[in-house]
Amino acid sequence: MAVNAVSMADSPTQSQEGPTSWWSEQDERTVTHILACIEEPVLSPRFTILPSNPCASRQPSPPTMAAPPPPAPSTSTSPQNVIHVGTRQSLLARLQADEVVAALRTHHPHTHFEIHAMATTGDNNQSTALHKFNEKALWTQELEVKLENREVDFVVHSLKDMPTQLPRRLVLGGVTRRGDKRDALVLKRGREGKGLADLGEGEVVGTSSLRRTAQLKRFYPGLRFRDVRGNIGTRLAKLDAEDGEYAAIVIAVAGLVRLGLTDRITSYLSKDNGGMLHAVGQGGLGIEIREGDHRIEEVLKPIICERSMRAALVERSLMRTLEGGCSVPIGIETKWVSKKHSLIETSTTGVGVGIKPAEPFAPATNSPSQPDAPATNEESDDDLTDELAVSAIVVSLDGQDAAEVETSLTITTFEEAEEFGIEIARLLVEQGAARILKAITLNREIIHKQGDA
Repeated sequence: MAVNAVSMADSPTQSQEGPTSWWSEQDERTVTHILACIEEPVLSPRFTILPSNPCASRQPSPPTMAAPPPPAPSTSTSPQNVIHVGTRQSLLARLQADEVVAALRTHHPHTHFEIHAMATTGDNNQSTALHKFNEKALWTQELEVKLENREVDFVVHSLKDMPTQLPRRLVLGGVTRRGDKRDALVLKRGREGKGLADLGEGEVVGTSSLRRTAQLKRFYPGLRFRDVRGNIGTRLAKLDAEDGEYAAIVIAVAGLVRLGLTDRITSYLSKDNGGMLHAVGQGGLGIEIREGDHRIEEVLKPIICERSMRAALVERSLMRTLEGGCSVPIGIETKWVSKKHSLIETSTTGVGVGIKPAEPFAPATNSPSQPDAPATNEESDDDLTDELAVSAIVVSLDGQDAAEVETSLTITTFEEAEEFGIEIARLLVEQGAARILKAITLNREIIHKQGDA
């Protein structure tokens, strides 16, 4: 039945004589019901009124017609809010990845970070000496495959284990604030002594690093050196074994710090203590990403230490130029110069910025002095200049020959850092590094042909 609209002006009113004959109470109830039906869609969105019949009984909406749920909160773990992080499966590697993720979470509280740990070639073979491997990516290759295949979004590496020549389309996305770069001497538990000088003639020091062995042989030719592989806990167990052959081992300070084992450090080794220059990238965490992945670049930006990155690029550029790796004894020590002790004045003083001439190498005759105090994180000091002082060395396997330079330069960009590394490599070649590296390569080929005899 069609309903005609009735205006208030035309509405009948009750007269003194009573209600009109054409407007009954039933009619009033009918109009009220019609108006209520027409207004219902506004009052209750869970139901739909069919337009062909405004007074049709109310029916629940089909699922596809129901009102959409409210937007999900920003803590959603939808794919775009999940970032997959690759790392090795060792305890130290997991701690390093956790360190990076914890820092990222403070800047991205609504992003979920999933850590994926896996074994690498270096993890699977814990018996072969590192320098006997032909692989240049012992600790990274399997993880890089995952990164290339987009199974992870970035990989956390110990920077010293990260090859200086990366696969195509993969890049070093950044370096977090660097920890202690030095090596530590750890004596057998219960043994008295304060450093290398307390070790006797013929005693055994455990290390699988040619860099450490070659440098120590320069000043401590009476010591013997043996490979010691495994994670840090395994190496310490081998050291402390009652029937073990090791009197001491040499290990990176940063790893002991991250594992809470600084109480095992007997002596901190450096250029001035034991004549030990650290490995390229030691103490730092490098984050490898896909080239051009701007989303991940933005995610990482808040935790990247620009100063640590510059120093790392100098070191990596040097090693790349000399084609070094775990199997080549190249040592380096980089330090940002304090404003109080700047070697090179800035342009505001009228003195040009440049490279300090390399000091000629003289064979070592006496062991360096042995100060034994933990260093503070120099890169947290606001009193630093952009002048980077660098000591670098290439040592023969027997410690009898070495090419060594000391130089410094003001470095303000990543490009300048790369160029400085190349220049240091050139200075080392002038001091005889090419001759030493050629002999090392030749000796390795001869040994390999003789069955590692």
